Amino acid sequence: MRAIVIHAAGDLRIDDVPEDAPGEGQVLVELGSGGICGSDLHYYNHGCIGAIRLREPMILGHEVAGTVRELGANVSGLRIGDQVAVNPSRPCGHCKYCLRAMFNHCLNMRFYGSAMPMPHIQGAFRERLVADEAQCVPVSSDVSIREAAMAEPFAVTLHGVRQAGSLSGKRVLITGCGPIGALCIVASRLHGAGHITVTDIVDAPLKYADILGADQAINVARHPEEMAAFAADKGTFDVVLEASGNVHAIAGALNAIRPGGTFVQLGLSGDTELPLNLIVAKEVRIVGSFRFHEEFAFAAQLISSRRVDLSPLISDVLPFADAVQAFETANDRSRAMKVQLAFN
Repeated sequence: MRAIVIHAAGDLRIDDVPEDAPGEGQVLVELGSGGICGSDLHYYNHGCIGAIRLREPMILGHEVAGTVRELGANVSGLRIGDQVAVNPSRPCGHCKYCLRAMFNHCLNMRFYGSAMPMPHIQGAFRERLVADEAQCVPVSSDVSIREAAMAEPFAVTLHGVRQAGSLSGKRVLITGCGPIGALCIVASRLHGAGHITVTDIVDAPLKYADILGADQAINVARHPEEMAAFAADKGTFDVVLEASGNVHAIAGALNAIRPGGTFVQLGLSGDTELPLNLIVAKEVRIVGSFRFHEEFAFAAQLISSRRVDLSPLISDVLPFADAVQAFETANDRSRAMKVQLAFN
């Protein structure tokens, strides 16, 4: 069986890897589509994500969907031929955080394509994948396999919006219009946001903000005065969803949020300085947002029922065999939003 394996920064290969058979409570999924995530790009470009370094070859990928081809023993909720979105999150179920239902903080998490533990947790970019029945959420055959593979990044934003509390009628600022920022638009509108402003420093991704129904899209590199205007009278926005991880975006958003507002940090970066006096004076509530748990099934159901249409975000689909080209395309923010690999 072939898989997309990262060996070192810039060294991405299609390797032959062993194939497993489904055990009790497991299914064999033939992969149909897989999306390239920012974490995949970090491993490809740098061989690391911050302090998490690649120490052995690792299969990449965690945004995947496919078709059930074989059932293990005692599988009752799935059938051969079902189209499924595959949840890459596999908490242990018995550590202290799992026992508190904080599954995304599991101490023994086995999240596809993670170099955090050693040996690394191998990812899902392979022709066939053995997964637990509980990981697989059926998606209507009326929905394309590409859309089904969007369940994972959408779940990230649904969790982020949940961290913000009620958005009903709120003014929301989304900083960074990459895939996560763009999906935050969909999640915010779904949860009743009254007005959505999206910012970025590149024009190309902002066109997706318009397509997805944002009320305002601003290139803050070309029009910094528009962002500065939001700081009047101690701030404009009730909620900030920060999806860039950029220190300048964080500072600008903190200027623009109103006193008592909620600032949700989704974007990752290294250590950064925060304007603590401003945070204290405005009594801003800052909360992080890490992955998801129950939001995955909700995301898949929303896609399956067509309550949301995420297909406009899929900017490029390349064959599995052209993995290097696909990763290079995903690196180019001036043209790509969500790049996916077609596995069959």
